[in-house]
Amino acid sequence: MRLAGLQPAQRLRLALGVALLMVVGIVGVVMGRQAEWRVLYANLADKDGGAIVAQLSTMNVPYKYADGGGAILVPSDRVYDTRLRLASLGLPKGSVAGFEMMESNRFGMTQFQERLTFQRGLEGELTRSIQALSSVQSARVHLALPNQNGFFREQQKPSASVLVSLRPGSSLDRAQLAGIIHLVASSVPELAPAAVSVLDDTGKLLSAQTDGVDGAGVDAQQLQYVQQLEQLYSRRILEILEPVVGRNNVKAQVTAEIDFSQTESTSESHKPNQTPDSSSVRSQQVVESSNGGGASAAPSGVPGATSNQPPGTASAPVNGAAQTLTAAGGVGGGAAGGAIGGSKRESIINYEVDKTVRVVRGNPGLVKRISAAVVLNHQTTTDEKGKTTTVPLSAEQMEKMTALVRETIGFNKDRGDSVNLMNAPFATEKQAIVELPLWRQPELQDMARSFAWPVGTFLLAALLLLGVVRPAMKALAQGGASGARQGAQLDALESEELARSNLLTGPGGNAIEGSPGGVSGISGAQAALGHNASGLPAVPMSPAQQRLEEARKLTRDNPAAVANIVKSWIGSEAPA
Repeated sequence: MRLAGLQPAQRLRLALGVALLMVVGIVGVVMGRQAEWRVLYANLADKDGGAIVAQLSTMNVPYKYADGGGAILVPSDRVYDTRLRLASLGLPKGSVAGFEMMESNRFGMTQFQERLTFQRGLEGELTRSIQALSSVQSARVHLALPNQNGFFREQQKPSASVLVSLRPGSSLDRAQLAGIIHLVASSVPELAPAAVSVLDDTGKLLSAQTDGVDGAGVDAQQLQYVQQLEQLYSRRILEILEPVVGRNNVKAQVTAEIDFSQTESTSESHKPNQTPDSSSVRSQQVVESSNGGGASAAPSGVPGATSNQPPGTASAPVNGAAQTLTAAGGVGGGAAGGAIGGSKRESIINYEVDKTVRVVRGNPGLVKRISAAVVLNHQTTTDEKGKTTTVPLSAEQMEKMTALVRETIGFNKDRGDSVNLMNAPFATEKQAIVELPLWRQPELQDMARSFAWPVGTFLLAALLLLGVVRPAMKALAQGGASGARQGAQLDALESEELARSNLLTGPGGNAIEGSPGGVSGISGAQAALGHNASGLPAVPMSPAQQRLEEARKLTRDNPAAVANIVKSWIGSEAPA
């Protein structure tokens, strides 16, 4: 009855408010029970992303996309479980395909297609291995595998090219570069390391081969050696001084001059002649000859004056005693020996000449000079009141620390080494603390995100309840009260009219003369005051009530005519 008494607009507003309130309540409950979304995988290839989405649908795991499809989000309470289940299925496989390409060989594949699939699989496996390095972000491997024929001399050797993209701030040293080259060369049969080219993402050739000592590779190795040596000395200085002055209170830099030149010297020395007993015999030659002597001996020699002259005394050889030769060239037999005879003996001895040959080759990488610069911070002291002050180190402390640094780097005065130790206060940069406003603090933002849906749902529900539902309910309640009042007023009016009719018609139903004026005067006075006979305030009348009131007024104004009309109604017959 109350809803029937409302206006159509009020009923529509009430229904709309109740419906919206129910929708807000349902949304609030659903969003309050929904888990927080977190990233499952990001930066996936299209192939891996499609496989993961298909598997998530199979496992009935809700998911959605973020960052334009670059990340897959799942509920936070199912992230790790989903990752483990996908890992057991081999997902994600990565954007690089390896030997698993050989599993999809279709029927009717030609030999060229099989060889091409094998080459692509091998390139993929090498790419995966190179990407496993910590400093490599991505890589691509290209293999050139020529067809082999039956002629050995005409066979071509394979070659390879590797393109690496390094992570920001990373670099490949010579050992890592050599490792990549030998990894590729060892994976392909008959591939020489010299046939592997490695480039970075800027197009720089990293595997340049050097010809000679002055090549770029040798210079890079020398520079790397110098840097390692300087870092070693600097680390030693820090390790010896930090326990004394404290961490971050000492800075050290070492400069090393290294000699990479290769020298070679040869020297030959001879000692003075030595005695025969201490000398080594190189060669010895002895020649002896003799002529037979006697009375019947024929004269020898060339006839003439020379053969008739007695020979002179021969000079003594290097070793051995002098021998006296006779005129015939033989050895004199004595004054009594009248027979002519002679002998000859020659001895040649060669001794080794004392000689020393020395070849000296200089070792490259010798330290020519070391210079060390060390800066120490002032010493910090705290007094009894807790006040902190900085004081410089004493001369004795500086001397002791200088001695420590010299011993650490192997100070050599003859080599020209130098050590400079300085004590100065370190400049501290005051970091300006930027106070974030309350609404930009991360803790408050996290709290706002967590309470956004509950609070928003509550506010929206309160707005609908106070702005739509409550006015409709209030109008419904007012309509019921006004209907009750109108019913009571109608009952009072009917009772009043009945009493008036009794006064007008009398006990027998006849009209009373002279009464209309009195009665109508009373009713007119009451109507002028805005009250009815019961004393209640007048209410607006409906069209039916207005017609009834007009009939009543006609009865009051001309009761005789009304009585005749009623009498004719009663006396007439009912229609067939």
